[in-house]
Amino acid sequence: MFTINAQMVTDTLNMFAFLAVELTLLFLLISYAVGVLQLYIPPEKIQSILGAKKGKGYIIAALLGAITPFCSCSTIPFLKGLLRAKAGFGCMMVFLFASPLLNPIIIGLFVVTFGLKVTLFYFAISMGVSILAGYLLEKFGFEKYIKAEAYNPPKAQGCSSGCGTKSKPISKWLAIWHTTWTDFKKVLPYLMGGIALGSLIYGFMPTEFIARVANDNNPFAVPVAAIIGIPLYIRAEAVIPLSAALAAKGMGLGAVMALIIGSAGASLTEVILLKSIFKNQMIFTFLAVILSMAMLAGYSYGYFFK
Repeated sequence: MFTINAQMVTDTLNMFAFLAVELTLLFLLISYAVGVLQLYIPPEKIQSILGAKKGKGYIIAALLGAITPFCSCSTIPFLKGLLRAKAGFGCMMVFLFASPLLNPIIIGLFVVTFGLKVTLFYFAISMGVSILAGYLLEKFGFEKYIKAEAYNPPKAQGCSSGCGTKSKPISKWLAIWHTTWTDFKKVLPYLMGGIALGSLIYGFMPTEFIARVANDNNPFAVPVAAIIGIPLYIRAEAVIPLSAALAAKGMGLGAVMALIIGSAGASLTEVILLKSIFKNQMIFTFLAVILSMAMLAGYSYGYFFK
């Protein structure tokens, strides 16, 4: 029987406070950094590197995702920058899929926890599916499901105080901050709502339950674990140790792999943030790609490593 205790409430509140501070700082920092980069890297350069018609652009986007230490939520401001630079749509999607799954933190923890062989398998699945999904979404015209306003930067104020004829123009650094802050205010309701939902699930979903429904005796353990992983928003630093603990409690290793990809590759918070960029059709497609990747990894792991 499921009972609520004080520890669950404490865990929920602590997670909400931690994520609210962390993701707010990450969003502001990354948004500002992207704004600074756009001063020195013109859109034409980004378009040439991540051009939709250049096959190497997909690989570059995946490798860019692999070297950026972003979680599923902190990829959003970088994605906004790519949109405004009009980078190739398929390449942007490759980056969106690959960045939270292949960041250096999660790869390092994978090696330490599961060994090099399993890490290489995880890397190959995540990289391969990300590139394939980006290519197919580009090929089938899913770019039409990006909201038109997502391409437009917020209007920054043009003067430091008031707007009289003698007011001094603000510096380029302050202009970037105005753009960053305007962006942040737009996504703040989405961000806080997603954090609240993720924190509730984190605090009130016992690990024993996850291990029980996703053990080797359940033929649907892999899809169940993949689905559980998405609302169970956990940072890369925590998802690997948690997965190891679940495996010790009886969770199948294929299901563990699916849980890691589901929780690291997407989250309720990220999905809610993406609603400010994508139409619903693209949101559902994004989730379908992550779930498919998680299940492919889970079933393939069970096949190749037994």
